Amino acid sequence: MKKRVLFLCVGNSARSQLAEALLRHQAQEQFDVFSAGTQPEPIDERTLALLQKNNLNTSELRSKSVSEFSGQSFHFVISLCEKSTQECQSFPLADKIIAWDYPDPKIESGIRGFEQTFRELNERIKMFVLVQSKDIND
Repeated sequence: MKKRVLFLCVGNSARSQLAEALLRHQAQEQFDVFSAGTQPEPIDERTLALLQKNNLNTSELRSKSVSEFSGQSFHFVISLCEKSTQECQSFPLADKIIAWDYPDPKIESGIRGFEQTFRELNERIKMFVLVQSKDIND
């Protein structure tokens, strides 16, 4: 059975979209992956450009409200910013809530902040997959 993962952020326009695409790319056979925002806004074009540049599928990405997942259960809810961590502290149907706080790459002009966030998320998600794979196999 696949584990369900929900990445949360405020806007669901950058960090959570990057994380959703990365985890889906790295381990879609192990995880059903979703992302949402507490105050969703359109996906930043730099997010999509960076994912496409790195040959990650963006066809299923869209900005969603956390309320869309109301009543659904998740093995992991991973918040990617301090504000979403505070707003979703008691996500009712999460086995584990994890906080990975990343600065908002949208505050900088250009793509540099997005590239840094992408690299850091990529490494952290690789470790997450490795740890979860060991848990599954033990």
